[in-house]
Amino acid sequence: MYRFIRVVLAAALLSVTIACFAVDRGTFPVPKVDAAKAPGKLQTAVFAGGCFWGTQAVFERVKGVKKTVVGYAGGKASTATYDQVTTETTGHAESVEVQYDPAVITYGELLRIFFSVAHDPTQLNRQGPDVGTSYRSAIFYMTPEQQQIAQAYIAQLDAAHIFKAKIVTEVAPLKGFYRGEDYHQDYALKNPDNPYILVCDRPKISALKKQYPDLFVEYHGQ
Repeated sequence: MYRFIRVVLAAALLSVTIACFAVDRGTFPVPKVDAAKAPGKLQTAVFAGGCFWGTQAVFERVKGVKKTVVGYAGGKASTATYDQVTTETTGHAESVEVQYDPAVITYGELLRIFFSVAHDPTQLNRQGPDVGTSYRSAIFYMTPEQQQIAQAYIAQLDAAHIFKAKIVTEVAPLKGFYRGEDYHQDYALKNPDNPYILVCDRPKISALKKQYPDLFVEYHGQ
């Protein structure tokens, strides 16, 4: 759907006080397979979980995350523009590149937040009012270790029946990440009164703060 349709739908949802996915699931399972915390250079993770506005709004408030960028992954560089991606023909998913300090937070801990707060991993090719493959749930791994941790955690969550439905998150190698347009960067921060942000993204931030108080940090821009 085009962005203006999102806003119209979100405004309608707001009128009946219905929020997008942001469920307080209490204590969410810690990954059994994970990398150890260790000092070293910053590492990168790429996640897709519906509209990248909200996914970025969550991860930029996580302790140990040094930088986030919204963009596109899954398709070709020649089709990595918002106007093309919204046609749902490019193979791209709205994604967020997360640069993090592995001495402070692990890849598994990022996955825990991704699955519990950032989106609903059981919705196929959609998130709330946003429908299409560009809004699919996906993990684009950069190393075999990331692939192993992601696949193991999905299996762990499914085995524990954390969700009522099976997780449909795609786990695929990152072939390229393409930065999104400037007006999409930090969109939730810059447009706090946008109806879509109020309905779909602010609850995610609140859930992050409530469920992971030790990992939550305030964010004022980068």
